[in-house]
Amino acid sequence: MAAPQNPTERAELAQALRAAVRGEVDLGATARALTTMDASNYRRVPIGVVTPRDADDVAAALAVCRAHGVPVVPRGGGTSIAGQATGTGIVLDLTRHLRKIVELDPVARTAVVQPGVILDELRTAAAPHGLTFGPDPSTHSRCTLGGMIGNNSCGAHSVAWGTTADNTHALTVTRYGGDTLRLARGTVPEALTGLPGLPELIRANLALLRTRFPELPRRISGYALDALLPERGTDLARAFCGSEGTLGVVTEATVRLVEAPAARALAVLGYADEAAAAEAAPGLLPHHPLTVEGMAADLVRAPAGLPRGGAWLFAETGGATPAEARAHAERILRAADALDGTVVTDPAGQRALWRIREDAAGTATRMPDGTEAWPGWEDCAVPPARLGPYLRDFRALLAEHGLRGTPYGHFGDGCIHVRIDFDLLSPPGVARFRRFSEELADLVVAHGGSLSGEHGDGQARAELLPRMYGDELVALFARFKDIWDPDGGMNPGILARPARLDENLRFEVLPKRPVDVEFGYPHDGGDFSAAVRRCVGVAKCRTAEPAGTGVMCPSFRATGEEAHSTRGRARLLHEMLAGDAGDAGDAGDAGDAGDAGDAGDAGGAGDAGGAGDTGDTAGVITDGWRSTEVRDALDLCLSCKGCRTDCPVGVDMATYKAEFLHHHYRRRLRPASHYTMGRLPTWLRLASRFAPALNALARVRLLAALAKRLAGIAPEREIPVLARETFTRWLNRRWGKGTFIFSNDEVAMVWPDTFTEHLSPEVGRAAVRVLEAAGRHTIPAGRGLCCGLTYVSTGQLGKARKVMRRTLDRLGGTLGAPLVVLEPSCAATLRTDLPELLHDDPRAAELASSVRTLAQYLEEYAPDWQPPRLDRPITGQTHCHQHAVLGDAAERRLRERAGLTGELSGGCCGLAGNFGFERGHWDVSVACAEESLLPSVRAAEPGTDVLADGFSCRTQLEQLGGVRARHLVEVLAEGLAEGPAEGREAG
Repeated sequence: MAAPQNPTERAELAQALRAAVRGEVDLGATARALTTMDASNYRRVPIGVVTPRDADDVAAALAVCRAHGVPVVPRGGGTSIAGQATGTGIVLDLTRHLRKIVELDPVARTAVVQPGVILDELRTAAAPHGLTFGPDPSTHSRCTLGGMIGNNSCGAHSVAWGTTADNTHALTVTRYGGDTLRLARGTVPEALTGLPGLPELIRANLALLRTRFPELPRRISGYALDALLPERGTDLARAFCGSEGTLGVVTEATVRLVEAPAARALAVLGYADEAAAAEAAPGLLPHHPLTVEGMAADLVRAPAGLPRGGAWLFAETGGATPAEARAHAERILRAADALDGTVVTDPAGQRALWRIREDAAGTATRMPDGTEAWPGWEDCAVPPARLGPYLRDFRALLAEHGLRGTPYGHFGDGCIHVRIDFDLLSPPGVARFRRFSEELADLVVAHGGSLSGEHGDGQARAELLPRMYGDELVALFARFKDIWDPDGGMNPGILARPARLDENLRFEVLPKRPVDVEFGYPHDGGDFSAAVRRCVGVAKCRTAEPAGTGVMCPSFRATGEEAHSTRGRARLLHEMLAGDAGDAGDAGDAGDAGDAGDAGDAGGAGDAGGAGDTGDTAGVITDGWRSTEVRDALDLCLSCKGCRTDCPVGVDMATYKAEFLHHHYRRRLRPASHYTMGRLPTWLRLASRFAPALNALARVRLLAALAKRLAGIAPEREIPVLARETFTRWLNRRWGKGTFIFSNDEVAMVWPDTFTEHLSPEVGRAAVRVLEAAGRHTIPAGRGLCCGLTYVSTGQLGKARKVMRRTLDRLGGTLGAPLVVLEPSCAATLRTDLPELLHDDPRAAELASSVRTLAQYLEEYAPDWQPPRLDRPITGQTHCHQHAVLGDAAERRLRERAGLTGELSGGCCGLAGNFGFERGHWDVSVACAEESLLPSVRAAEPGTDVLADGFSCRTQLEQLGGVRARHLVEVLAEGLAEGPAEGREAG
C-alpha cells in the first residue's frame, strides 16, 4: 500500500479528512518532518498528521484513509526504538487530545484511560490511593499508555509486576475502516463477527501455538497468539498487546493498578563484570525484590558513589515503613555473593542512581571515546539463568565483528539493552550491521531467547522472526494480521511482511560531505550532521512535568508542541540537511558578508539512496538554511542550554540555533531585535554617558512605546534602567586608574560583563567587597571586553568572532589568569561558545579554562575564608546556563557555609537574555516563569532572601513578580561587618 504522491491526491485526502475529523489535520512540511522518525535507526516519511479529538475522530480518520488507500500509523510519545512509530501515510497523533483518565477505581484497583495518557500522569493520579501502574519504562515521564500497549512495554519493575499485557484487562480498539471492537479476557472469538476466520485459525493450529512459543518473562517478539489458547482464557486483549499498531488503534484501555510500597530502599551490589552480575541476578529473585537491574562500568561516565566493582545490580525493595524496606534490602545484600555493596535509603540518593540507569538509552549512544552507537539490538531477552553465558557469547560476537557495545538492563528478567557502534553511514558498515544482526539472532535463539524483550520487533528485528519461530508460525502471524486488517492499511512493513532491517535507515538521506558551518562542534568531529544525529529520539525534552532541578525543555513545557521540543527541532534540522538546499545556504546577516563561508548546497542529499518503502527519500524541508519551518521552530528556543546537560546525549540546541540563524539571515535583513538587543554591548557603551537623560525619556509612556516598537521589544516589557556610573568607572575611581601595586597572588580580576557594567553595577561592587574580605584586591580584567553573548544568541557569528578576537587581543599578558565572571550567561559563553566558535585560536581555550564563578574562585583561591553567617532561608532560581555549563556545586557549598538554607528551583526564568524582551515571546516567557520560579517565590515565608545570579532572572522577577532578587554576592556583602551593601545607583 503506497501513499498518494501527487498534489491532487493529497489535496483530496486532506479535504476528506478535514470534513470528517474535528481534530487537527496537517499535511504541512513541519508536521511531516516532526514524525519521520522515532527513537530508532529508521525513517519513513508520512504524508500528514491527524490529531483526533476523540474515539469518533479516530474511526472517521481510519474510514477516510481506507477509502483513499492510505496507510495509518498510530503514534504516542514517539519513543519506540525499533521503528514501529514511523509510517508512510497518515500518522495519528494520540498525545494531544486523547489523554483523559476516564475513571480510577481504587477499590477494584483499575483505571480506564485514553491512549494519550502519559504514564507518569496515571501514576500521579493513582498515588494518593497508594497505587501505581506496575510497568515503568525509563521513558515514564513522556511515554503514553497507548504506546505501552502497542509495544507491550515492561520497565524496571517487571520482576514484581510484569509487562503491560499482564496489567491490561480490556481494550476498545478501532480497526482500519472505522469499526470498533471490545477486547477482553474470555471473549468468545465466535462472537466477534468483525474478525471472521479467527476461531478457525486458532483451532487449526493448536499444536503449533502450544509448542513454538518459548516460556520467557520477557517474550515480546511477534504476535502473542498463544494468549488465544482455550487454556489461557482466549485473551484477545493480551493478544493485541505488542501488536505495534498493525492491527488497530486503541481508543480506551482498562488497566490494572498495583499497590505501591510506602517506602523503598535500594541495594546496590558490585561485581567483577557484567557476566558475573548476570549470573548472580537469578539468585536474588527468591527474595522478591521489586527490581533487579544491571549495568557495567562502561555506562558510568562520572563518579556516582557506586560500590566497588566493574558491574552493578540495583535491587529495589519495598516496605510499609523505611525500616522495613531497608531491612529487606539488607537481607538481599547479605544473601548476594557480591564484591561490595551498599543500601541506599535516602530518596535523593536513590534518584541520583536511578537517573544513571534511566538515562542509559541516551548515554549509551556515545562510547567513552565519543564514537556513535546505535540501537538495532536494543533489548533481546534470554532465560535469566542463561544470561551470564549469553553475555559472554555476545561480547565474543561483538569482538569477532570489531564492534563495541555497552550492555545494561533488566538482568532479573534476562533482558539486555545495548547500543552498538555500528557504522550505518557507509555500505560496508550497513552490510556488517546486517551480518551481525543475523548472527546475533541465531545466538539469542540458541540460548532459548526472544529477539525482543521489551521494545518490540518493529523494522529492526521482524525480518528475523523466522529464525526464532520458524516459517510456519511466522506465516500464521501474517494470516492473523490479515484477519484484523485485510486491506493492509495498519502500519505496513512492521511485524507481518516486514521491511528489511537495513532499509529506511535515517542516515541514508544525510549529506555525504561536511556541511560548511561556523562552530567547531568539537564533540562531533567538527561535523554538523553528526551533531544533529545526536538526537536519538528518547524525548526526555518532551517531559511536561516541572523541571525540578533541571532545565530542559522550557519551551515545550510552555506550549506542549513537539516543534518546540529539543527533539522536534533536531528532527527539523535533520530534514533540512536531508533536503536539497541548493543555493539556499548562501544566507546570513546583512553587513556580515565575508565573516563566514557560504554554506552552499550543504543540505543536498537528494541522491542519498534508497529509503525502502518511504516513496520520499529526500528531506521534507527543501529550502535548506532559508527554511521558515526551522526558523519558526527555533524562534521559541530560549537558548537556555539546558539540553546540553539534561539531554542524555548532550544535544546543544542553543548552538544549533545560533548556527542556523547565522546562515538563515546571511545577506538578508534581520529582525529589529537583532540590531538592538543583539548588539546590546555597543548600544549600552554609547548610552552610558547619557544614562540620566535616557532613563527619564524611558519613563515617558509614548516615547517608550515608540522605542520598543522600533527596537522589536515586546510592548508588555519595561525598559531596564541604566546605571549612572558603570562598574569599571566605580572600580577605577576606587583605586585610582593605573595605580595597582598589589602582587599577583593578591589580585582578583573581575570580568566587566555588559550587564554588571551598565545595568547592575551593584553586583560588581558587592563582589569587590566580598573579595576584599577574602583577602583579594579586585581589578577589572580590562576595558572594552565582551564575551559575544548577544551576538551569538542572535546568530551574528561573524560579529561575535570579531568581538571575541578583540577581547583576546586586549587581554594580552593577563590571558590565562583566573577570571571571576559574575553573570552566569557570560561565563557560559566564555567557557563554551568562545572556544567552539574560535576553534582555530589556541588562546580561546586558554581563556575558557580561566573562567570561574565567584564561588568557584573563592573555593579555589581563598579556601580558608569564612563567609558571614546569615542563617536565613532562601528561594529563587539557579541560572539555566549555570546549571548547564558551569555547575552550581561551589555555590551550594558557599550558601551552606553562610547558613543560607533552602533549595533554588530549576527550569528557566523565561526572560533568557533577549528572548523574553522580543516581540511575540511574552506569553511563552511568562509561562516559563510561572512553571517553577514565580510559584517558589510566592510560596516563600516572610524574611526569605530571593536569589538570582543572572540579570535576566532578576529582571523577570521584578517585572512579573514585583520582587527584588539579588545575586548571591550581594547577600554575602550585606552580611559583612562593613554594613549593608550600597543601594542601586541608577537614575
